[in-house]
Amino acid sequence: MAKERTPQDAYARPVRRILIGCLVVTLLAVFALWRVDSPRVERFRIALVDRVVPSFDWALLPVTKAANMLGEARSYARLYEQNQELRRELQQMKAWREAALQLEQQNARLRDLNQVRLNPQLTHVTGVVLADSGSPFRRSVLLNVGARDGIQDGWAAMDGLGLVGRISGVGQQSSRVVLLTDSNSRIPVTVQPSGQRALLVGDNSAMPPLDFLESAQDVRPGDRVVSSGDGGVFPAGLLVGQVAQGSDRQLRVRLAADYQRLEFLRVLRSRPMERIDDAGALLVPLPDPEEPEEPAEEAPLSESELQAERADG
Repeated sequence: MAKERTPQDAYARPVRRILIGCLVVTLLAVFALWRVDSPRVERFRIALVDRVVPSFDWALLPVTKAANMLGEARSYARLYEQNQELRRELQQMKAWREAALQLEQQNARLRDLNQVRLNPQLTHVTGVVLADSGSPFRRSVLLNVGARDGIQDGWAAMDGLGLVGRISGVGQQSSRVVLLTDSNSRIPVTVQPSGQRALLVGDNSAMPPLDFLESAQDVRPGDRVVSSGDGGVFPAGLLVGQVAQGSDRQLRVRLAADYQRLEFLRVLRSRPMERIDDAGALLVPLPDPEEPEEPAEEAPLSESELQAERADG
């Protein structure tokens, strides 16, 4: 069945033919104009280009923008790659910075250990803290020095600032240090400048209390606390901390040692106290068996004894 023509089709088809014909004629004319080799035609072409081309900037603008966008996209791709590379380098720098901070802290600890002024008669062994076995009921750390290094029970352990605790348990290659904050710790101390004697009692808190003070009125917050050396538990004069008043109005000690960053500890070799087996030796020195005994001098006679001796004679 043949398709019926509408008035629009009958009008549009001739118009399309006319437009196509005009376009073909125009293209042929332009082609012929550009192919003709004549001075007049050349001048006409130059005048036409000068007149028409500058007014076609609006037509070239999308092409220019698209070219610019393509160049910027390539630039953005390069920037993204550089950004990713910088991020990787930043991560490496953070890791190196963390390692440098740890080395700086260890260096500071070692410098603090070297700057501690102790009795020249006290020698020491420096060990590294292997593990912290602290718990709500026990405060202690492990060192990598033991019996092979001459460590003995009861020796004092210090960090770069102050007294940390004492050796309690020695193995062949390791030893355990019971901290001053442990509930089993009891050490005699002296509060300066008043010279008051007291007992530092561990209670599993960061600030152990002072007990058995002779005169609490003479002690003020901020006073210096050192080991007294009583009983031969520790050498005298080791820094323990400063007096502080707790929330319970009890005098406590703010420890000088940094318990949050225990990395190196110095174990002091303490000479054992002289053992006294005979209590009488404290008052009267025993005679030397190698020296000969001197004869005892006779006491002089009284006057009555002299008269009796004369009467007998």
